Formats: sequence, structure tokens, C-alpha cells
Amino acid sequence: MVASEAAPFAKSGGLADVLGSLPAALARLGEKVAVVVPRYRSVPLPGSPALTLPVLLGPRRFDVAIYQTERQGVRYFFADCPPLYDRPALYGESGVDYPDNHIRFAVLNWAAIGVARFLFRPTVIHAHDWQTGLLFVYLRENLASDPTFFGIRCVFTIHNLGYQGNFPATAAADVGVNPGLLHPEGLEFFGGLSFMKAGIVWADAVNTVSPTYAREIQTPEFGFGMDGLLRSRASKLSGILNGVDYQTWDPETDQYLPTHYSMLDLSGKRECKRTLLEDAGLPLDLDRPVLGIVSRFADQKGMDLVVDVASRANSPMKNAFLVVLGSGDPVLEAAFRDMAKVQPGRVSVRIGYDDQYAHRIEAGSDIFLMPSRYEPCGLNQIYSLRYGTVPVVRATGGLQDTVDLDTGFKFAGYAAAGLSGAIAAALAAYEDRPKWTERVRRGMAKDFSWDASAAEYQNLYRRPLASSRPVFAS
Repeated sequence: MVASEAAPFAKSGGLADVLGSLPAALARLGEKVAVVVPRYRSVPLPGSPALTLPVLLGPRRFDVAIYQTERQGVRYFFADCPPLYDRPALYGESGVDYPDNHIRFAVLNWAAIGVARFLFRPTVIHAHDWQTGLLFVYLRENLASDPTFFGIRCVFTIHNLGYQGNFPATAAADVGVNPGLLHPEGLEFFGGLSFMKAGIVWADAVNTVSPTYAREIQTPEFGFGMDGLLRSRASKLSGILNGVDYQTWDPETDQYLPTHYSMLDLSGKRECKRTLLEDAGLPLDLDRPVLGIVSRFADQKGMDLVVDVASRANSPMKNAFLVVLGSGDPVLEAAFRDMAKVQPGRVSVRIGYDDQYAHRIEAGSDIFLMPSRYEPCGLNQIYSLRYGTVPVVRATGGLQDTVDLDTGFKFAGYAAAGLSGAIAAALAAYEDRPKWTERVRRGMAKDFSWDASAAEYQNLYRRPLASSRPVFAS
């Protein structure tokens, strides 16, 4: 597997969680698995390099040292190139991407090829998201006559189609791809070069992180300009739901909770609610429902709907506490701060990220809000189910696939009225405590562990190949 991040080594989002859990789940099923990621500044060097590779991109040369370690039966290889990866952040700073990201991740792709050639000979290369999109172009075009890579199956996973790795056409020379591939059936995308499109076109199989999202991205609403391309590759496109790591997210063992609890004994959840209210600086009214949010503040996540609903005079949210943890869009950050100032005894907002506080919001809340505009898979709604915190979600992507009407509340259209109605329905249901407890226990009984998803990936790796290669490929 090749990716731009993997937990616990480097993380900015759910992609890292997948690369920290799926490989180990495959290893438990008997697979031999290796993961190649950059060695960012935050990753300590494990021992001496196993290999040093020269990577030539146009007129530039980058020397990449490959370090390795083992975790949960998986070999992790780190591509160390300080001029490219020894930086304060993974992708950019102050909301601005690093201008050489195309070069940084092209070098990662060549480093992965070096690992496959010298250190770990795979039968499948599984590339994740746009940062790895050129990998299969290099294999199928630049190395088409190299017998080392004959017969290797290429799988590409789209974790979020909204991030495509699109660069000017002039970037082709920087990353060492044939400019003759810059046409509508190849790398060209609205006049530029797209890493995401490269992965889709050159892979043998493409998948997304939930079945519903696999269908959604073939529509104009969710396709970000690539819906036509994806419809034309529908025969090799599928969806496999992400799993979650229940070793980390389980109220029976969670290290961050003041009291543990289970589906059979929910008494500890009330104590977790008390602790959350104390942490949030809110009144200790344990009978009043708590709405929880842990999210990036971005258009995708539907936080604008939350602000809209909360500001209305007849908002159902006025009958509950609201505890928020998140950061992102400065406009949304300011809106949430203002909300907490106007309603200090009812709303608590913490800007930033705090892992312990995130766990405590999941455990101490009664209801969790995820009104996403789109959500490829989503993890917090799955955590919420296990923690007995009833999710209110928009019926899209993985939210549609993981939350049903027996365990949560859903709304369809992306509008404040839909979210308001779903919150009102959830708060009304909360008043019938025996039935609410039954709903909570049904959610806690759901199993979204990685073992089932890993078995589906095994099947994907072995599935007969669809006709997928571009007609001009070597």
C-alpha cells in the first residue's frame, strides 16, 4: 500500500486511520502487507536506512533513503527526503498548499516503486487518494517493458473525490510524465494535469470507502467534474465501507473516559455526561440532552447548517446543550465562537483538536450531529453508535450506509430545515427514555470492525480484471 499518511506516524484525517488499521486487518487474515509513506518531520527515524534511491524527475535529482519498522504484523517503509518532507505540516501551511506538492508526491510514488523492486515484492499495489495517482502511470508507461512489474495488480482507492491533485499542464515536465498523455482520455483535466484522474484511468480496479459514495460520485452533484469519467469506468468501480478501530474506540476500555460502560450496563455513560458538562463549563443538568460535534469546519461537513439552525428563534437546539470541538474555516470558527458568547449557559465551543476531548464528547453526548454535504464514509457516526450516542446525519455516502432508522435519524436534502427537523425528531424521541435506551443498545450492537472490510478487500484484490487500461497504454 502507498499513501501520504498513516496513523500513528502521521495523520491529518481519516486516510491515516485507514492506513493504520486496514493493513493490520489484512495481516490477521494471513496477507503479507507493507505500507510506504513519506518520512515527515514528526516521524522519528527508525535505525539505519534499508536502501537509498536516486529519483530523477526532469532535470532534478532527489536522494531518498528508505527506513522501515514493523507494527501489528505490517512492514512500514518511510521515504526520507528532507528537502521535500521535513516541513512543519504534511500538505501546506496557513491554509495554503505547498507549491511543490506535485513533486513531493511524485517522488513518493517512485520511492514506492523502489521498495517494490528491492525490498518487498508485491502481487498487488494498492494506492490511496490523489497523492499516489501517478504511481500506475509510471508502472504502465515509464516502466512498461520492465519484467519486474509484470502481472502486478493495481488497485486505487478514492477516499475523497473533492481533493483531486490538479496542477497546471506544465507540471507534467516536473513530475516526469510524457506530455503526450495530456489529453482527455489520459491525464488532462480541464486543461491541466490531474493525479486523481491518473489513478482512476490507469488502475485495474478502483474503489471508494462506502457503497453509496461509489454510486454518488458517478453523478454531477458529487462527481466534482469526474462523474462522466467514473461512469465510463463503472465496471471496475466499487465501494467498500471503511472499518473502525475498536481497540481505540470502545467505551468499555477507552483510556480517556472517567468511567467505562457497555451495552449491558449503561450507568457509566451518565457519569461521562457529567464529566463532559464539567469540562465544557455547562450547567450540570443531566436530564437535558447534549448534542455533540467533533468536526473539521468546512463546507463538506455541513457546519454552515448547524450555525443556521442554532441561530433561529424557534430552533429545536434551544432545548439542548451543544458541545463543539473543531477547527478549519475562519468564518465558521468565528460563527461558533459567537454562538458560544451569545448562549454561554447552553453552548460550549472549543477551537482546535484534542483527542481526549473528542473521546469524551462521543461518550458524554446523547446525540451526535453530522449533517455533511457529502461524506465518503465518515467515522464519527460509527464511533457514536458504539458509544451509545445516537447520530443525526444527512443521508449521504457512508452516513447512509451505516445509520438506519432503528439506530439514528437522517434527513435528505442539504438544507437547514432538514437538519432542524431531524434534530427535533431526535429530541422528541429522547423524551421516551425506555425506547431511547433500546435505540442506544441497537446502535451499540452494530459491528463495523475492520475484519469484515479487510475480507472484502481480499476479494477485490482477487477479482477478475475489468477491461480498464487506456487504449493508448503500452
